[in-house]
Amino acid sequence: MTTRLGSLDEFCWMDVKTADIPGTTAFFEAVLGWRSAVDESDWRRAVKLSLDGRPVGGVSDLASPVYPPGTPPHIAFYLAVDDVDARAEVATANGAHLVVPPFTAGDQGRIATLIDPVGAAFSLWQADASTGWEFPAGLTGVPHRVVLPSEQPDKARHFYRDTLGVTLECAEFAAAYGRVPQWELAVLAGDPDDLASRVRAHGAGQAVWSTGDTGEAYLRVGTEEGLTVRCVPADRAG
Repeated sequence: MTTRLGSLDEFCWMDVKTADIPGTTAFFEAVLGWRSAVDESDWRRAVKLSLDGRPVGGVSDLASPVYPPGTPPHIAFYLAVDDVDARAEVATANGAHLVVPPFTAGDQGRIATLIDPVGAAFSLWQADASTGWEFPAGLTGVPHRVVLPSEQPDKARHFYRDTLGVTLECAEFAAAYGRVPQWELAVLAGDPDDLASRVRAHGAGQAVWSTGDTGEAYLRVGTEEGLTVRCVPADRAG
């Protein structure tokens, strides 16, 4: 069985935290085709993103009182594990900082949020009735990989794969300097130049070509708030 995002010990979900839900959802729909709608089956009536009926992620309003004042816009990523409490204990014993202790989130399962030893936030998710990403291999426009750029990629890799004990075959640890470490989403793009044109036509946000550790180019698209996604040419994706 091929390991994919959504498998146990891989990232399985994301939640877009924004102070501008209309602007953020409009951008991602115009550029990546992600539709937004209230999930009527969710008791929280949460806003969900989807592509062709496949769930991509959630959207949360930073104006909610659950977020401390001044919380910046960001994308939160959830790592599927078999035991949130045990993994959180191992993580904090090895340099991670516990931000939100393990708790039961209704029928979503158990969740905890931490800051890893290189400074990147991540959440652990032990799913119950709800599950995360399920995409066919090679599908464009949906989560393909997650990337953690930091000044200490080897330290980050060791923490997750060796200390925390998660495989993360669908993750990359990249060297980057002068940036706040944070996990980033990468999607496959059939035609990145077309996505750049969509950003220009939308009239808000940005599209910038960048180069990864291996020297391969990718397009970074982002909202006015700085919520960014890497768009990797499908014919060059590993």
